Amino acid sequence: MLSRLMSSSIRSLDRECNCTVRLLDDSEYTCTIQRDAKGQYLFDVICHHLNLLEKDYFGIRYVDPDKQRHWLEFTKSIAKQIKSQPPFTMCLRVKFYPPDPAALKEEITRYLVFLQVKRDLYHGRLLCKTSDAALLAAYILQAEIGDHDPGKHPEGYSSKFQFFPKHSEKLERRIADIHKTELIGQIPEISELNFLQKAQNLETYGVDPHPCKDVSGNPAFLAFTPFGFTVLQGNRRVHLLNWEEVTKLKFEAKTFHVYANQTEDKKIILTFFAPTPEACKHLWKCGVENQAFYKLEKSSQVRTVSSSNLFFKGSRFRYSGKVAKEVMEQSAKIKRDPPEIHRAGMVPSRSCPSITHGPRLTSVPRTRRRAVHISIMEGLESLRDSAHSTPVRSVSHGDSFMSSRGSMMDSSEASTSAVISDEAYSPSDSMLSTPVAEHGMENPLNRHLNGAPRSVEDKESEAGASKEGQTAEFSSGRRALRLVKSRPAPPSDAEELNKFILSVLRLFLVTIGLLFALLLLLIMLTESDLDIAFLRDIRKTPEFQQFHFEYFCPLRRWFACKLRWMGGFLISK
Repeated sequence: MLSRLMSSSIRSLDRECNCTVRLLDDSEYTCTIQRDAKGQYLFDVICHHLNLLEKDYFGIRYVDPDKQRHWLEFTKSIAKQIKSQPPFTMCLRVKFYPPDPAALKEEITRYLVFLQVKRDLYHGRLLCKTSDAALLAAYILQAEIGDHDPGKHPEGYSSKFQFFPKHSEKLERRIADIHKTELIGQIPEISELNFLQKAQNLETYGVDPHPCKDVSGNPAFLAFTPFGFTVLQGNRRVHLLNWEEVTKLKFEAKTFHVYANQTEDKKIILTFFAPTPEACKHLWKCGVENQAFYKLEKSSQVRTVSSSNLFFKGSRFRYSGKVAKEVMEQSAKIKRDPPEIHRAGMVPSRSCPSITHGPRLTSVPRTRRRAVHISIMEGLESLRDSAHSTPVRSVSHGDSFMSSRGSMMDSSEASTSAVISDEAYSPSDSMLSTPVAEHGMENPLNRHLNGAPRSVEDKESEAGASKEGQTAEFSSGRRALRLVKSRPAPPSDAEELNKFILSVLRLFLVTIGLLFALLLLLIMLTESDLDIAFLRDIRKTPEFQQFHFEYFCPLRRWFACKLRWMGGFLISK
């Protein structure tokens, strides 16, 4: 009896596992879940812990043993998604950025979005010109330390904080001037709201870059924002397709395609190459989810999409959450007292040292940092006239290629060219270039431009992240060099024709196989003793009688004879 109880308790322990989720303020929440628990259960536990009701903007991210990032799917088992062994480690992040943060119902939601956008600013995902950068950093200072106090904040106090991948002395002085003179009396809630309202007007708001290469082999970063699909090269946005223009997203192996209708008579196809097939599939799933969330009116309109046009080939995926319009309608119905917010304040942060007291970039002297900053700005200035433009394949003009700049000026001048200009989005004035993926493919140019350390969510929080060290950085740099050298060639017409022929051949073979299987099933049913009306009618036909006596019966006798012979042979042995 005792052994039975012990064995049952051991089995129950085996069905449980620990799970740690790192929150946006870098605190950790650990809980015990059942091994067969689905992602929705863990997400609801985290939201209950945070007292969060507007939860549809958020998601849980993890990294698999192959260093590929994923969003946890809420309809599937956690243990089946995460290939590593427990305890599981994940991160809570903003998955769908609100188009208008001021329209959020509750302050707790805005605070969490503020933490995410502040993280994006520090890691270089949010680009802005110097004047905007100074104002954003001043808002962060005001929200975290309050009004300037000469007794507590001596000269040069802004240099103790790291808001961006790299600072300059001029920028630090500008941040301090704005904080001292323009933001006096602002409470943290107002400073955070002003920060978000300023950030939402930037071209890279909501960008989570996916490193790829275009058909010419130039490095590019693809991203899905509340406003559409965007392509970044260097630190310029070269494409912006509104969600209404995007008609289809497809991938095959490492190739990713975006189909769009820019005008009634003009359709384009953008083609990119991801580092790995897994990265390409993750990119495709992110695109499908973002398109459904921002484009559709109701979640009932969500359909299962396939990565291929053929039913037996490719991956199938369906977005399972609410859409943006439904989330806003549901938020309007929230009626409760505002929950208490425990702001991080001056607590040291491991992944975003904008709220630490330690010296900034201590390994590099200030004079050398200034020289490095000047060289970076000169390098960014040289990118202004570089040929980093993503070619576009125009369906209405056959398979010819045209430059992206020309196509955007012709078809969407109002939506793209009017937003981006040298004055508002100049490489020489903007912050550092968008970083590559924090877990793999880093090209040397952006590693040189972006001196930010890798995020802790990739080094500690997410499973399978590599350790810090010069050896690891050197090896990753060599891998990046090899990736840059091996530029993928654009697919030729012959390759496209071969793929089409293989697809048709595969479809033909599958059809023949299905017909053969149906024929065997029909023969078995007609030769059986089942007394069904339509089978009786088939048995009475002359064709069936001829098939039965001339083919089926002799074949059955032949098989029976062979089976008896094999049975006698085995018995004699």
